[in-house]
Parts: sequence; structure tokens; C-alpha cells
Amino acid sequence: MTTPAIHTQDLAKRYGKTVALRALTMTVERGQAFGFLGPNGAGKTTAVKLLLGLARPTGGEAWLLGARIGDRRARLRVGYLPELFRYQQWLSAREVLVLHCELARLERATWRAEIARTLETVGLTARADDRVAGFSKGMQQRLGLAVALIGAPELVVLDEPTSALDPVGRFDVRRIIGELRERGTTVFLNSHLLTEVERVCDRVAIVDRGEVIASGGVSDLAGEPAVRLRVTGLDPAARGSLAAFGSVQDEGEWLHVRGLRDGAVPDLVAEIVRRGGRIYAVEPEHRTLEERFIELVGERERK
Repeated sequence: MTTPAIHTQDLAKRYGKTVALRALTMTVERGQAFGFLGPNGAGKTTAVKLLLGLARPTGGEAWLLGARIGDRRARLRVGYLPELFRYQQWLSAREVLVLHCELARLERATWRAEIARTLETVGLTARADDRVAGFSKGMQQRLGLAVALIGAPELVVLDEPTSALDPVGRFDVRRIIGELRERGTTVFLNSHLLTEVERVCDRVAIVDRGEVIASGGVSDLAGEPAVRLRVTGLDPAARGSLAAFGSVQDEGEWLHVRGLRDGAVPDLVAEIVRRGGRIYAVEPEHRTLEERFIELVGERERK
């Protein structure tokens, strides 16, 4: 049986009296693009540091690519783009990648092709021999992404990969994540840009105060499909019969129906007309991942 790319069980980290991570339990299956979301101070960066062996846990357990966290052989199969990074300003982009080919212990004979491939992937081929000192923030972000892709890792951990990028750069990152997923690479994406996560991720986990408070498919977490209809001419019995389509909230001329099955809106409209109703508006509703995120975190704050 294939082991998950990441699995944690009650993973915890304390710094003195400060609880940075309380009891993180989650599983990231191989080949997924997995979004890791949470407000500032939720423990996301701490979790990444523990997974990559940059800090030691004070409780719980975790496995990375089938090995316990801290295993050096497993870490060689992981690519990592930290949120904050700096490369030596006097090096060229190519020289930065040469350094990381050596750190990744790639065979020297493969370096030239590997560097050419990653530069092409992130759109820096034409700037390969330019010094980092002359790079914009967006270009440095692309270089950091190239470093994370060196050696075709099995797992790529991206911490805010689009934070310094313009719309074209964000589109390129989405494209790269899609290509990684297609070839079976697992992508672990930590981002504050929930619209980006919603576009590229298969599953997400929302963490708050060091614990996972919700996880699942993006569409599942965003909520059930719903529709609002402006309707007249329906008697109470006819309105009541619409419960067969989902949860109906009667708002006078407006009906709000949640929990519809896929493709049920035409049948709902036909039923209303059959029962003598007149329809003036049909407004499909889709709650975004960002709205669900705010709702979940807000509930925790109120409690």
C-alpha cells in the first residue's frame, strides 16, 4: 500500500509557555495539490518547519514520504520554497541552481539539463546569466520556485509562492502546479490567497490555533450548491412540496434552496411552473472558499 505524502498525528510544538502548534492531525495523499490555510499565528509555518526537520516537535508524530520526519533521505525527495528567502546577490540565476544541484546531490552529468529544464519551467531562461542583484521581487520568486523544482522532487512544499508575483506570474504558478500534479508530484501549498488555492488545489485543511478545524475537497468545504428564485403564484402546499429538492428557506417572493443535487435547477424550475408559479429570477449561488474560511475562523473567535 502506498504511504501518504504527509501524515501527522497530534503534532505539537511549544516554545516555553507559548503553544505554536497544539495537536495537528492531517493526511496528504500522494499526487494531490493540497492547500494549507489559516490566519496569521495559526501554526502553519511551525507545521512546515516540523515537517521539513527545521524544528523538533514537542509532541505527537509525523511522517514524510513514508519516513518519520527528520529522515535525511526523505528530505532529499522534497522541494521547498520558503516564504522569506535570499540568494547571494553576486550569483547569477544559473549559479544559484548549480549550488542547489550540489546540495540536492544530483549527478554532475545531469546538472546542465536539469538547470535548463527548471529555468524554462519558471520563465527565466533569458535571464539565466544575470545576477540576482538585478532581479525584481517577482523574478526572485520565480528563481526560488526553480530551486524548489530541482531534481524533480516527489513532494513540493510552497510557502506563499505567488506573494510577489503579478497576474501573469500567478498564472504561471498555477500552470506549474497543474503540471506537477499531472506527473504525480504532491504539492503542499501554504497561501493567504484563497482564490488561488481554490483554483489549483484538490483538497484543503483549515488550521486555527494549532489545530485542523476543517478539511476536505475544495467544493465540499465551500458548501452545498444553492439557488435563489423570485417566485409568485405558489400556494403554501406547493411551496412545501419543493422540499424534495433541498432545504427551502421561504423569504416571501424569494425562495432560497440549498443542498441541490447537480443538474437539479431545471427540474426545480419546471416543478414551480407546473404548480402554477411564475418565475422572475433564478440566481445560482456559490459560496467561495474565502467566505467559508472567514465563517469557520469567525465561529472559533466567537466561542
